Amino acid sequence: MTDLSFEEVYRRYFQDVFLFAKGLSGDDAAAEEVTAETFFKALKSLHCYRGECDLRVWLCQIAKNTWFSYCRKRKRFAPMPETAAAEDFRLDDRLSDSADAFAIHQFLHTMEEPYKEVFSLRVFGELPYAQIAAIFGKSESWARVTYHRAKCKIIEFMEGRT
Repeated sequence: MTDLSFEEVYRRYFQDVFLFAKGLSGDDAAAEEVTAETFFKALKSLHCYRGECDLRVWLCQIAKNTWFSYCRKRKRFAPMPETAAAEDFRLDDRLSDSADAFAIHQFLHTMEEPYKEVFSLRVFGELPYAQIAAIFGKSESWARVTYHRAKCKIIEFMEGRT
């Protein structure tokens, strides 16, 4: 187990993990998502780190596995558009249909926090990720990942309805 706090691990290795993820993905947005997920997984399992390898190597191994999972999810679901705006537009189309909008609002009401609030602030409040992050006292990457996860839950729910 490491003597470093999670915040120290994050500060010390964030850039290395991000650059590693960017090298795998070739895309800043994907690298941000993979990096955020990597540190989320590392936080949950830091107690399992046995020190048999350099901490950076351990984190990059998590990042590599996270990248592979990310790729599998992309192949399983509809292809992801090139920009976040295009993703939002598809969801906006669903919100413009009153029956779909009502179903989304009902599902959103049952969704756990922080997903519910982050999604609402982004879509209905039209706040940028930086402001959402500031509200929660978190990073912009956290806001992006949380929004993405909320959106995925809603899309999964909507696909299950048809």
